[in-house]
Amino acid sequence: MNYRICIITLILFCFASTLPAQTGNLPVTATDLLQIRQPGSVGLSPDGKYIIYTLQRMIDDEENKGEYRYDTQLFLVAAEGTSEPRQLTYGKENATQPAWSPDGKTVAFTRAVSGKPQIFLLSLTGGEARQLTDYEYGAGSPVWSPDGRHILFSTTVNYQQIAGDELLSSEVHAWDYEKPVLGTRFEPGDVKADPDGDLSQIRAWLRKNEDRQNPRIINRLNFLSETGLQPEITFSHLLTVPADGNGKPAAVTRGYQSYSAGSWSPDGMRIVFQGPADDTLHPDRVTRSKLFASGHDETGLSVLLDLPDYSLFNPIYSPDGRYMAFLASDQTDRGYAQTMIGILDTRDGLHRFIAGNFDRSAGNIKWSANSRHIYAVAPANGGFPLFRFDIRTGEHRQLSSNETGIRDYDIRGNRLAYVLTEVANPFEVYIARDDMSRAERITSHNSGWLGEKRLSFPEKHTLTTSDGFEIEYWIMKPALFDEGSTYPLLLQIHGGPSAMWGPGEASMWHEFQLFAAMGYGIVYANPRGSGGYGRDFQHGNHNDWGFGPMNDVLAAADRAAAETWADPERMVVTGGSYGGYLVAWIVAHDHRFRAAAAQRGVYELTTFMGEGNAWRLIPDLFEGYPWDAEVKAVLDRESPYTWVDQIDTPLLILHGDVDLRTGVSQSEMMFKSLKILEKPVEFVRYPGASHELSRSGNVVQRLDRLLRMIEFFDRYTGR
Repeated sequence: MNYRICIITLILFCFASTLPAQTGNLPVTATDLLQIRQPGSVGLSPDGKYIIYTLQRMIDDEENKGEYRYDTQLFLVAAEGTSEPRQLTYGKENATQPAWSPDGKTVAFTRAVSGKPQIFLLSLTGGEARQLTDYEYGAGSPVWSPDGRHILFSTTVNYQQIAGDELLSSEVHAWDYEKPVLGTRFEPGDVKADPDGDLSQIRAWLRKNEDRQNPRIINRLNFLSETGLQPEITFSHLLTVPADGNGKPAAVTRGYQSYSAGSWSPDGMRIVFQGPADDTLHPDRVTRSKLFASGHDETGLSVLLDLPDYSLFNPIYSPDGRYMAFLASDQTDRGYAQTMIGILDTRDGLHRFIAGNFDRSAGNIKWSANSRHIYAVAPANGGFPLFRFDIRTGEHRQLSSNETGIRDYDIRGNRLAYVLTEVANPFEVYIARDDMSRAERITSHNSGWLGEKRLSFPEKHTLTTSDGFEIEYWIMKPALFDEGSTYPLLLQIHGGPSAMWGPGEASMWHEFQLFAAMGYGIVYANPRGSGGYGRDFQHGNHNDWGFGPMNDVLAAADRAAAETWADPERMVVTGGSYGGYLVAWIVAHDHRFRAAAAQRGVYELTTFMGEGNAWRLIPDLFEGYPWDAEVKAVLDRESPYTWVDQIDTPLLILHGDVDLRTGVSQSEMMFKSLKILEKPVEFVRYPGASHELSRSGNVVQRLDRLLRMIEFFDRYTGR
């Protein structure tokens, strides 16, 4: 068939000569997943001498034999790397979100108490952590005031809780509750509930049932969470509490809207945060945010910045207090606009965007100590490098490689601490100068067991399509490669569709290495529509989820299949989420693969808009809704389900039972139809699993998913 593509140029970028030597000979195994330690949330002490960070492990669950649980605790290490890291917290409950006090003597962190997050304080001079908050709705994301006297925190409450709380309640909201005809909730007041009474008494009786969530009444647009119904809207608010524990929380925000991402001004007089751009609309219909400022007890609440076409978020003051940096996303180009860095001058209130030629999505911004630069991480060409921006000229400098990923980082003075992902080691903590020179690894959480392993290192290649897209892709040989032998080839496809894979992406590290250890060669690509390559490349799949991206990944597969060690007769393919979509699309339009595994995918776009909580992908990426005839025609054309009768490739379909990001009925439709058509298909459903199954789901299910795909592929590749 015509794949509408021809290769004009093929450029090879191979960094094999710089790859680290492999000392081990053991292949990576499925249960090596349990050995991976994941540092995160790094924070340098105010004097720059110590780094506190979280460390996540997967450990035996004593209460559920044969199961595992995620355990996250705080660790401390000297920035000089002169000693081994020291574990600071213990116990069954996770410790997260560490924050240094300004004097460097205390660390605030979050830990669950009776199912609600609360803030604890841990003195580094000794002693047990003490609980600071006992807030009935929970407290998280602690941020110290500059003088160390208060801690800003966030909480999440529902409608009823706000209405009954003196601290958080406000005047009745301006937005319509969207209950048909009535427009608002009915409150029983002093009316006696009686199913045989008058209308007000019947309403009171119905309301009692609603309060018991039997039945669950839905009037809101965004009624789906990741794993279940969420008929009652919730709101996030900011509060402060005295750090010495002698005082009650004070509200910074209140009412029937959400506010988040709070930070202090250097003088401690103001708190800045993001909130809704329009308080007259139901919160589910507000897609823009603006910036607010307030005193630490709700005094002087005001709008700091509102740009009509933009969503503004993550405001942070410069250390000298003159500027405030923030992130902005153009809402007229949702789904494609790259996140920009803005600066507000606190003296005259004027704002500007810096680095207008930086065609990547900036995130996790931080100021340099001298207030002259802003740092940001952005996906770029297969990695997640750190960039530094000059606020005067707007010029930017890339500080780390596209072949690695910066997960989290912190800056104090001229020191930079960060968590690095690379092919040789998925997670370790590093220290460097603020320009990332003189970098040193100061933890060995994974380097020890990895020393025994034989890893596969990807080789980067580039191809150019006939319609002008430059596609980057990577090829990995089997880990125990033997010259002269041939191996099956696995095409891996990422989700999103605006995600991006590469050597700096951490979530696929174990999966890629496991398949390579099991004797598969691997090829993965970033087709049009992927993030990390700029706005126009990301827009490349607009109204074209199928043929264009399919041709891109198949072109990469063709290049890999041409390798002397690859067996083109034993090719298999898998992908998750949008990757699951593209797997189904490919096997309906191409028959080169011996077997395929479609994971938690979207296969019928009209029903996806109705059942998935990621439904805004439809209007954002297809310019409308199914009831528009022209849009409906495009959605039908781009739905793999439309072409289900053309699928002959043996297909393994995997989905979580409570995955509501894509909706499990998407997989049910495909499976049932293929069974009716008597095609080779198998359906795997994971009880209690969400869309995050492969990344943070039940550990046994994560292992099962990997081994089940390997077993399925082995059936059809003759291994």
